[in-house]
This record gives sequence, C-alpha cells and structure tokens, in this order.
Amino acid sequence: MRSNSTNILVILCFLLTLPVFGQQKVMMAVQPKEDAPTISRHIYGHFAEHLGRCIYDGFYVGEDSKIPNKAGVRMDIVEALRDLKIPNLRWPGGCFADTYHWKDGIGPKEDRPSILNIWWGNVREDNSFGTHEFLNMCELLETEPYLSANVGSGTPQELADWIKYTNHPAGSSPMPELREKNGRTEPWKVTYWGIGNEAWGCGGNMTPEYYSDIYRRYATFTTNWNNSDGLVRIASGASSSDYNWTEVLMKNIPKNLIEAIALHHYSVIDWGAKGPAKNFSEEQYFTIMERALRMEELIQKHTAIMDKYDKDKRVALYVDEWGGWYEVEPGTNPGFLYQQNTMRDAMIAGATLNIFNNHADRVKMANLAQAVNVLQAVILTEEEKMLLTPTYHVMRMYNVHHDATLIPIEFDSPEYTFNDQSLPAVSASASMDADGKVHFSLVNIDAKKTQMIELDVTALNLKSVSGEVLASAKLQDHNTFDNPNKVQPKAFKGAKLANGKLQLELPPFSVIVLEATK
Repeated sequence: MRSNSTNILVILCFLLTLPVFGQQKVMMAVQPKEDAPTISRHIYGHFAEHLGRCIYDGFYVGEDSKIPNKAGVRMDIVEALRDLKIPNLRWPGGCFADTYHWKDGIGPKEDRPSILNIWWGNVREDNSFGTHEFLNMCELLETEPYLSANVGSGTPQELADWIKYTNHPAGSSPMPELREKNGRTEPWKVTYWGIGNEAWGCGGNMTPEYYSDIYRRYATFTTNWNNSDGLVRIASGASSSDYNWTEVLMKNIPKNLIEAIALHHYSVIDWGAKGPAKNFSEEQYFTIMERALRMEELIQKHTAIMDKYDKDKRVALYVDEWGGWYEVEPGTNPGFLYQQNTMRDAMIAGATLNIFNNHADRVKMANLAQAVNVLQAVILTEEEKMLLTPTYHVMRMYNVHHDATLIPIEFDSPEYTFNDQSLPAVSASASMDADGKVHFSLVNIDAKKTQMIELDVTALNLKSVSGEVLASAKLQDHNTFDNPNKVQPKAFKGAKLANGKLQLELPPFSVIVLEATK
C-alpha cells in the first residue's frame, strides 16, 4: 500500500503529462498537389518612398559621409538587404510618385532643381537621389526595380521617355543618348512599371471609370504595340475593400494592356487615433491583428472579381503596399512616419506572408511599407548606427519560400479570444524548394496560449527536421540602438518527427520556420 505522499507524487507526475489548461492540439493535414502554384519571390518585395528618412539619411547618406558608402548609398543597409534576398524595390512612391518628374533627378546634381515635398513634411527635395542613383543601387542590392510613374501630374510622353531612358539600347534614340551623356551606356532594363499610385486618393482623386480610361492611354504608350519588351504594367488598384474599383478596372481595361493590378491595405486601429508603436495594450494588439488578418478576406474577394473577367489568371494581383501603421515616435516629425517595430509587427509580417503564400496562384508580388525608417521598416538607422527589426527577422526566415512550390495545408485554427471577440490564432504555409527541401512557416498570434501542433506529413516521406523560432517575453519587445539584438531568431529544437507526424509547441506570439528533408 502506497503512502499518501507517494500517491500525491504519482498524481502530480500524471498531471504534468497532460496538456496545459487552455491548449488544444491543432491537427494539420499536409498534402502536395501536382498543380500547386509557385510562390513568387516577388511576394517578398519592399518599398522605398521619398518620405521622411527612408531615402535621405536612410538608404542615401551622400558620397562625403563618414558612413561607409558606395556612390552615397549605405553599404551596411545594402549588405543587410542582400542577406534578406529582397527580390524587388518599389520607388519613388507612394504619393510622392505623382508629383515626381524624373528629368528633375538626372544630370549633374548641382543643376537639378529642388521641389517641396508637399506630401511628407513639406521638406525640401533636392533631387540628389534620382533615376541613376536608384537603379544603380538596385544593382548593388541585386534586386529588380519597380518604378511608379507619375500619372497624377505627369503625361504619357513623360512616362514613355522614362522607359526609353532606362530600357532602350545606346544610340537608338534621344533618350538613350541623354542617358549616355549622364554617364550610363548600357540600359538597366526595368521590367515593372506602376501606372500611377492610389489614383482614388493622392494620385488624383479619380473615379474608377475615369482612371481606367486614363490607364488605357498611359499603358498604350509604355511599350510597343505587342509588348514584346515584356514590360509588366501595373494598374493603380483598390484601397482595402473597395471592390467596385477592381470590378470597374477589370471590366474596362483590355487584357492586352495590363499585366497586374495593385491592392493597398494597412493594419490601422483608426486613422484618427492609430495608437502607439511600442506601449500598446492587448486590446490595441488584438485590433491590429484583426486588421492584418483581414488580408485573407480582401484577397479572396478581389480575386473572385478578377476571376470573373480573367479565368486564366493572366492578370496578377500585387499587394504593393501593406504593413502596420501607428503614431510616430514621440519627438519625431509627424510627416516622417518613423515608428518602432515590435513583436506585434513580427506577428503582422508572419501571418500576412502566410496569406500571400497560400494565394500564390493570383498574388505574384507584394511590397512591405517601407524598407528603412518608415512605417513597418525592416531596418532603422540613427546616424552611423543601424539595427534589424523583428519584421526583418521574419522576412529573412521566410525567404526559404522564394520561388518554391506551394504545399497546401488544411486545418482548423484554435481561437485567440479577447473581450468576447475571436480571431484565428494559428496561421501556416508550406513549400518545397528546387532541392526537395520542405519548409513550414507557423505563426501563433495568441498573446497568452501555447499551441500544440501536429502535422501529418506522411505524404512527404520526411526524415529530419530543424528550425528557427522568433519569440520574446513581451509583445512590446523591440530592438534599440543600445540593445539591437534583444529580439532575434534562435535555433528551434522542439520539433519531433516520427511515424509521419511532425509535432511541436508554438509559443504565444511567436514565429517558427522549419526545414525538413527526405
């Protein structure tokens, strides 16, 4: 007969083997499909606008700076973004694009005219960073440029000349000759061209009917009659749930004049009261995640409209502005949109990228806003100092999905509940790369609960697994210039693979990326 103390010990040991209260096992079915789409690497694109400290005092410090640079471009930023494998970079805006005249930014810098940046802080724009500086920087970054053309205050001729200046061979016409005069013989061969930006707002406050006619005119002059140059012409698309905008454009623009349509969606609590970037409450966190997860519904509904007019999915959906938007950091210029980047932003990034991956049949590009020192930036700078944000780490972890084949995952997510409201707590996506390696990206947005995950990977015949995790003690945790490595990925060794099942625990507000091999 056991003593009472022995019985208590046995009961305690038994209880420790049970799931923690509030946890439930999330069962995921993983099944490859022969017709699964490729996850375009361009989903992991970035955005650099002439806004605040993104270009000047961000990417570009000038040739006379003591900060190591090449032609004025910070090399520490270049190296960090190369490690991120950024596939494309959108420039010069944003709202700035529809006030930008590209010829102001070429030729000797002392001869370039200055303008007032009316959109972002009414600061002087001296045009020292122009077409040559941007496109040469893209070559340094080993990334593809995405140029956003001025439709709001420009002309079709201005856009046609810009294409000739950047793309046509030397000696073929006056624009390449001007390029040669300015020091560049070989063309850059820019593929991606945005025909205006936010035409429904800062790009001209147009109706969709009016813009679709304007677009047709501009698109006609962006290339030759049959687009043999292979340019990708991107229509200025809807803001969030403006489904009528997508409907009108898809109906009115002939498919031989369009390759992609854009969509913009920001995660904002309220445009009049955005809330702090760092010292936010769980209620504010929950609201932001609701806004971020709305991306799933937006893509589904815009895609359904596109499918009505384009069953073959010839026209791609580009979410070329997305991310979290909060109040600026105290003491900074309100027009510069400088905000810190916390574990909350890591949750936005991980969950949103999973959504894009899972809709890779239609979503072929996306651009996080913005790359440096603005909104949900991946890099922050302060004079010679530079830090990588939690969002940077998520995008670096996820770059294993670039140009990999999507593997569908089916599961029912547990709920993250706050104040009688609920959101799906878990998101996931998976892919197989050209070498046969399988990658799983898993996110748990729940602020308190660990999630028990079991993936049925029998169909994949996996033999080994390793991974990384991004997690921290508080949702508000972030990196600072005094402590730049407070939030960073660590090796994850908690995944167990046996009998066709992959099991792991997903901590609260964490991102895990696993690599499995056969």
